[in-house]
Amino acid sequence: MFDVLVYLYETYWRPDACPDHAQLTRKLSAVGFESDEIQEALSWLDGLAEGAASYQGQQGPLSLRVYSEVELDHLGEPSVGFISFLESAGVLPPPMREMVIDRGMAIPGAPMDLEDLKIIVLMVFWSRGEEPDALILDELFVAPEDRLIH
Repeated sequence: MFDVLVYLYETYWRPDACPDHAQLTRKLSAVGFESDEIQEALSWLDGLAEGAASYQGQQGPLSLRVYSEVELDHLGEPSVGFISFLESAGVLPPPMREMVIDRGMAIPGAPMDLEDLKIIVLMVFWSRGEEPDALILDELFVAPEDRLIH
């Protein structure tokens, strides 16, 4: 499923540029993705769109996000730490954080792989028609061992 999501991100720079589900399914099949992988990705994206539309709430400057035990177990310590890092860096506002958590919880298996969470973060930005700044893109795409130290 994550391969399909990355393909969509790279091919369609905005979600509104994607064709309807039927045409998109045909295009993804033609590229070589499996039918079940395509359907899983499209269902996940539908959930992302619903989550974005349904978020209601404000967070004050002194608010604190407390993770439930289920969230901690499912997302895993590295993923929760990465979400906190993005939030403290000021690049992941509370509504987007909640979208990332929601979509992470929709992925089967626990704990979640950090690389999968990074794709979820990228797709949340994509779904809102935003592109993260260059430093965050570097954090999302470049493996730590491949980074050059200046």
